[in-house]
Amino acid sequence: MNNLSRLKVTILDRYIIKKFIGTFFVALLLIVVIVIIFDISEKIDDFVAKQAPLKEIIVDYYLYSFIPYFMNMFSPLFTFITVIFFTSKLAANSEIVAILAGGISFRRLMYPYFISSLIIFLFSLTLNLFILPTSNKTKLAFENKYVHDKYSNTNRNIHYQIAEGQYVYVESFSTHNNTAYRFTLETIEDNEMVSKLSAESARWDSTRTAWHLKNYVLRDSRSGVEVTDVGSVMDTVINLTVDDFYLKDDTVESLDRSELDQFISMQQMRGDSMVKYSFMEKYKRFSMPFSTFILTLIGVSLSSKKKRGGIGMNLGVGIALSFSYILFMKFSEMFVVTDTLTPFVAIWLPNFLYAIISVVLYRMAPK
Repeated sequence: MNNLSRLKVTILDRYIIKKFIGTFFVALLLIVVIVIIFDISEKIDDFVAKQAPLKEIIVDYYLYSFIPYFMNMFSPLFTFITVIFFTSKLAANSEIVAILAGGISFRRLMYPYFISSLIIFLFSLTLNLFILPTSNKTKLAFENKYVHDKYSNTNRNIHYQIAEGQYVYVESFSTHNNTAYRFTLETIEDNEMVSKLSAESARWDSTRTAWHLKNYVLRDSRSGVEVTDVGSVMDTVINLTVDDFYLKDDTVESLDRSELDQFISMQQMRGDSMVKYSFMEKYKRFSMPFSTFILTLIGVSLSSKKKRGGIGMNLGVGIALSFSYILFMKFSEMFVVTDTLTPFVAIWLPNFLYAIISVVLYRMAPK
């Protein structure tokens, strides 16, 4: 019963939670407004040149897509800065000394901080799992239409495994007419090629959801005797669509959890080396919200002691640590690119190391 009473939210808890959450969202909205101003100034010429409708700019792009995207991006940073800022003010006003002198332990003082962290964690996790995948589709579609130049697939010698034992080779693909040139489809059974379909070109037919081949040659030996068929036109349906040639690095950001899992399975089946970026996106959707708890513990431990010169030193140290966390998080992703670490280890490594730092700082904090 005594333990349950300790978990009861008190007036002091509500005061800290209100300060934490209020400061966090005000600071976050302010920085998002600043980012929007800079973004508009950078893209205004594109909006005018491509005659982007005002409603789509304000509602579809900024309100529905841009603001959630950057709120989630800056969430860990401003969690840390918020904790440093208002906790340092509490310490500067000797409020923390009074709280500890009143019989409240430092461990109990962390309770409202972690309730606030839980709220921000759920907010960020909801954005990552349910809101951002949908809004990112709108954001990418808007940018492709009104900001970026028309996408052109510059890859050559494209290889895909589209099913077990089925491989597609394309020398080049044109996004102007959705046509693959030097198209080859091979079927392998028991380590032997049993079928090979070659064509001068394969154009995507959206009405039939099939590939329209021109000047094709089909060699099939599954019957035990090789049969050759040559023709001028042929339609074929395979486990490959035109969308596969429009995939970009940021495509995974617009996939929800089930779509991302299916996309990863498809990439693994095809032997696509880009699957590691999909895994990173999957793990980041959980690791970034979780960092809220770690950064909160570091922030409180750093700023709970009153220092000469006010809150400036605490803010400076806090901002330096928060940027070092973000820098290390980006740096660890490089290990995935070089195949030094697995995506899971690389994405969670910053949280693991900074969790150790947070525990050390917590033990050093004034009790």
